[in-house]
Formats: sequence, C-alpha cells, structure tokens
Amino acid sequence: MNTGNKNILAVNGGSSSIKFSLYTGDEPPVRWLSGKITRIGLPDAELTFTDNRNNTNGKIPVKAEGVPGAALFLAGWLEQQEGVLPLAGVGHRVVHGLQHRQAARVDDALLDDLRRISSYDPDHLPGEIELIRIFREHRPHIPQIACFDTAFHSTLPQVARQLPIPRRYSEAGVQRYGFHGLSYTYILEELTRIAGAPVAGGSVILAHLGNGASLAAVKDGRSIDTTMGFTPAGGIMMGTRPGDLDPGVLWWLTDREKLDAGRLSHLINKECGLLGVSATSPDMQDLLEKESTDPRAAEAVALFCYQVKKTIGAYCAVLGGLDTLVFTGGIGERSAAVRSRICSGLGWLGIQLDQRANANNHLFLSCEDTRVGVYAIPTDEESIIARTVKHFL
Repeated sequence: MNTGNKNILAVNGGSSSIKFSLYTGDEPPVRWLSGKITRIGLPDAELTFTDNRNNTNGKIPVKAEGVPGAALFLAGWLEQQEGVLPLAGVGHRVVHGLQHRQAARVDDALLDDLRRISSYDPDHLPGEIELIRIFREHRPHIPQIACFDTAFHSTLPQVARQLPIPRRYSEAGVQRYGFHGLSYTYILEELTRIAGAPVAGGSVILAHLGNGASLAAVKDGRSIDTTMGFTPAGGIMMGTRPGDLDPGVLWWLTDREKLDAGRLSHLINKECGLLGVSATSPDMQDLLEKESTDPRAAEAVALFCYQVKKTIGAYCAVLGGLDTLVFTGGIGERSAAVRSRICSGLGWLGIQLDQRANANNHLFLSCEDTRVGVYAIPTDEESIIARTVKHFL
C-alpha cells in the first residue's frame, strides 16, 4: 500500500490515559498532530492536543466513564479535525502478546489470543484490546497494526529468557519476555544519532524509569537481558508494582489474607511499589517533595534508587563492562535527584555526573573526563509505532 498521501495514526493506550499522534505517510513519517486523554473515568478528564501545522495547543473536557467511551470520543474528535482523513492505518502499542512478538495486522484470531492472556497484564492489555476493537468497528476498512513491546527483546539468549521452573511450563510459554521495547528501540536509534553507531553498538544499559520501570542490557545493538519477566510486574519496583518478589511472600499473602487470583493480581499491580512502601503516593515527584517530613516517602525513594543501582551493577557483569548508561521515561528524563542518587557511588564503574548538567536535565550528563557516558534522552514510542505501520503496509 502506498501511504504517501495518507496519514498514520499511532495510539498508545493505558489504564487511565490514551496518547495519540498523527503522522504523514512520508519516509520517515512526520508528526503533525499529537495529544492525550488523561484521567479517564474521572470528572476532570480532558483531551489536550498540539497541532504542529499552526503551532496551536488546546484542551477540551471529555465525558467518558472508561477507556471505551474515551476511545469513541477520540475517534469522533479526530475525524472532525481538518486533514486527518484519509488514514492509511492505525498502529497500536500492545504491551504483551505472549507468542506474538513481531508487528501484525489485527484480525479476530489475534484479538482472541490477546483476550486469553489479558489477565497477565491487567494494567495495559484490557484497555489496549478495547482501543483496537473500537477503532476497528469505527473504521473497519482501515488496517489496524499491533506493535508489540516484546519485539525488542526477541534477541534474549536462552540463559536470560529461561525461568527456573519445571520445563513443562517453559514449553507452554512461561519465560522472560521483557517490555518497554518500543521505548528502547527509539532510545537506541536516538543514541546512534546523537553519539554515533560505535557508542550505540557498545555495552549499553537503558533505564526506562516511570510509573512502569525496567532496565535492559544491550550489546552490539541487541537486548541480552532485561528486568521485567513473564509480565510487566517483574523486575525493579515501580509506581504500584513490586518488581521481583520472593514467591514465599505470595503464598504467605494468599494464606493470611485468603486472596483469590483476582485479588492477588490487584494487590500486585495496584497496591505495591512506591505506593505500597510510602502508603501515600505512587508518584515519584510527590514522594521527593514529602521525603524530608515523611520517613515512609524517603524509604520508598531510597528503595527505588537502590534497586536501580543494584541492577546497573549486575548488568555490568552481564555486559562485561559498561560504555554508556541512558535514562529515559518520566522519572529518568526529568528527575535530577533520582539520577544523582542512582549514580552516586558508581565512580568505580566510571560513572560520574556533571551535577550542573544533571540539575538542568541536559542530554549529556557525564563529566567530560569520565569513561562511561551518561545520557537522559526523552523517549517517543509513537514515532516507532508510526514507522512500524508504514513499513508493515
């Protein structure tokens, strides 16, 4: 299909928000309209947008009880905007696809597969499935392309992929998949553009730190290990997820609290992490503001930074050294305090931050004479979705 005179829509849906961007069909695609619907299900839900054609910004209230209503509102609003139609295709970020890793055109069979595994990732998959369903029903003739977060980690060696459980479960697909792959794909491309192919092809640790957080060890441009495992609940602690947890804690909880599978899933995905430790908030900025007066907030921040630092050390062993460390995600891009605490004490690895550059959220954060280059690079998953759609079509 020739997409040159048609637009490409990239949709990145979550449990309480939908991000979107419209791109031209050029090579590479060029973003001209972007925005997001936030606080879905709450009275103050709103759509904010930026139109790059005339450098305008705007926001409008959204009345929608859930993701389906918000998706219908977005589809209708987009069609009212001049220049949006015709569309060549719609690309959707899909966090987990189990055996599906490479981009695929959405059909009934793929949707059925995703519904069967939606409980593995209750934070993302149910909302993503609803978005796909609604856009398919609204414009059935437009191709819908699923772009999987797990694709980037398809290069994991067996020793990193395998989990220490009975082989019959491994053969059924229970293994490390890894996530944040669209983000990592973009960051590695940006690192190549900014610092050159030799740097991006060296021993690199990518740290996507946000409400969901993970790290990846990358060598020769290939993912060789990552913190998230079979689901996005594994790895380091996150906003509301615990990361890796002693299995004994789970059966202690199920026995003590008499939790069924659904209640346990809610506990793990919604009540742990920064929120659980602080007992107040899953938001890192909130906790940084409270830590001087609330020891629980201070402990949550300290535990997060400690786990990231520990993982960096472990991945240096996996990589056989370290050339480059890249921070991205909401916390990684914007929290100088968190970056500083993570990197503190890592001078023996060759990591030393330029504190002025770090405080001002510069792109390059290292002192000039240190061996390891440290960067803070904003991610852009939607641009990867758009390019994936164009190449797929």
